[in-house]
Amino acid sequence: MNTAPTQTARLTAATSPVGTLLHHRTLTPADTGIVHLGLGNFHRAHQAVYTGAALAHEEGPWGTLGVAGRSTAVADALRAQDLRYTVAEVSPDGMRYTIPAIHTGVLATTREPKQVQRALAAPGTRILSLTVTENGYTYSPRTGGLDLDHPGIRADLRGNRAAPQTTLGRIVRALQERAATHGAPLTVLSCDNLVGNGDHTRRLVEEFIAHLPAGECEEVTAWLAAGNVSFPNTMVDRIVPATTDAERTAVADALGLHDEVPVPAEPFTMWVLEDRFAASRPAWEAGGALFTDDVEPYELLKVRLLNGTHSLIAYLGALAGCDTIPQSTAQPFVTEAARAVLHNEYLPSLTVPDDVDLDAYVAQLFTRWSNSALGHRTRQVGSDGSVKLRQRVPDPALLHLRAGRMPHHLALTIAAYLSCLAPASGSDPGEHAAAMIDPSRERLTALRARTEDGPSFAAAVLDDGLLGDELREHPEFPSRIGEFVDIIQSRGPHAAALEAARSA
Repeated sequence: MNTAPTQTARLTAATSPVGTLLHHRTLTPADTGIVHLGLGNFHRAHQAVYTGAALAHEEGPWGTLGVAGRSTAVADALRAQDLRYTVAEVSPDGMRYTIPAIHTGVLATTREPKQVQRALAAPGTRILSLTVTENGYTYSPRTGGLDLDHPGIRADLRGNRAAPQTTLGRIVRALQERAATHGAPLTVLSCDNLVGNGDHTRRLVEEFIAHLPAGECEEVTAWLAAGNVSFPNTMVDRIVPATTDAERTAVADALGLHDEVPVPAEPFTMWVLEDRFAASRPAWEAGGALFTDDVEPYELLKVRLLNGTHSLIAYLGALAGCDTIPQSTAQPFVTEAARAVLHNEYLPSLTVPDDVDLDAYVAQLFTRWSNSALGHRTRQVGSDGSVKLRQRVPDPALLHLRAGRMPHHLALTIAAYLSCLAPASGSDPGEHAAAMIDPSRERLTALRARTEDGPSFAAAVLDDGLLGDELREHPEFPSRIGEFVDIIQSRGPHAAALEAARSA
C-alpha cells in the first residue's frame, strides 16, 4: 500500500466530513453485535453500508468487528484511520462518497487467532457473517461436500480449538464454545455467491462436526438441533472492483483527506435475505434490503443472469486482450454472446420473481457491465472459475440437454474458461487470462498436457468432476466444449463466438 502524502491529512474519526457519514453514533467495542469474517472490499461496500443505514434508522448493538484473513494490510490501515474508510460510488456521471463507520474493531486471523475465536464465542455476538469467497468454504467442487483432503480442514479436525485455520473450523469451534457455556443463540450469515448459501454453510458445518473425534460432537450437535443457530439464505449483488491509486487520488481531491483503503463500487446494490435469525438483527431494510420467505428465485436470477453471463464476458474479453469488463462489452462479439447466453440459455432455467421487471433488470445489467468509470477487471471476475462455474452452468445446461437442445453458449463459457486457465502448449491466452487465480489451474494444466485435442481435454475435465457428475451422461456437451477450445486456439475467441451464434 502507498504511504500517505505528507501534504494531505489522513482520514480519521476526527477528520471525517460530517456529510459523508452514514450515521452519527459513537460506537465502542461494547456495541459489537456482529463479527464478520472477511474484511475485503465487498463486505465494506455492501453489508457495511446496509448496517450503516440501519444504525442511522434505529439504535441497536450492531457495531461490527471485522476479521481479515491472510493479509493484515487492510486491518492495519483501518486501525491507523480509527476504523474509517470511504465508499466511492463510481458512475460515468461522477463520484459519490460515504463513510459507513460501522466497525468497532479489526482483527486478523493470521495474527490474532485466539482473539478472533473469543469474539465469535462472546455472548454479545448475535450474528457471525462472512464474505470469504466461494473458495473459502473449503468444499469439494466434485461432491459439494467438505473437502477432507484440504490440509487446513485436516488440521482443524485434529484439534487446535483456540486457533483454527479455516473458516469452517472457526465457525464450528465457536459453536462448540457457545454450546458448552449454554451461550446465546447465533445467526451464521453467509454473504457469498453460493446457491443456497445458508443451507450450504449449514451442511458443511454439520459435516465438519460429524468428522470430529468421538466426544467432541455430541454437545454442539444437540445445541444446533435445539434451534440455537440459524443459517439464512441470502442473495448479495454489487459490483465492487479492487482498489487502485485512482480511488485514493479521487478521495484526496474530493475530501482533502488521504484514505489508504477506499472502496470503489457501482451505484447499484441489492440484498435479499430470509428473515430467519436466531437472535435479533439490524434494520437492514432501512438501507433497502429485502426480506422474503424464498430467496432462491432472486438468487438464481443473479447467479445465472448476472454472474453466469459476467463469466462469459470476462473469459472472452480476457482472451481478446481486454483488461476490463467495460472494454469487453465494447466488443460487439462479446456483447452478442452475452445476450445469447442470457436470453436463450440461462433465462429458460429461471422463475423470475413477481416483483422484478425482467426487461428493466436485463437492461440494467448491460448498463452496469458497461460502466467504464468503474473499470472492473476481467482477471478479477474470471478468478476462481472452478468453484464459481459449478454454481452457474450445470443445471441450465442439463435442462437444455435433456430437452434435446445443445446449449452452445454455455459450452462456449466453459471453453473460454479452459482456454484462459489451461491453454494448449505453445498457445498464449494473454496477460489477463494468465493473471486469473484459480485453485484448479495446476490440475487443469496437467489434464491439458495429457490430452491431444480440445474434445479429449474437455472430456477429461468433466470426468475429473469440474461440473459435477450429471453432465457425464451427455458426452455431446464436453465434445462441443472441446470444439470451441480448438477454435479458440486456432482462430481466436471471436471465431468461437461466431460459431456459437451460427449453431444456436
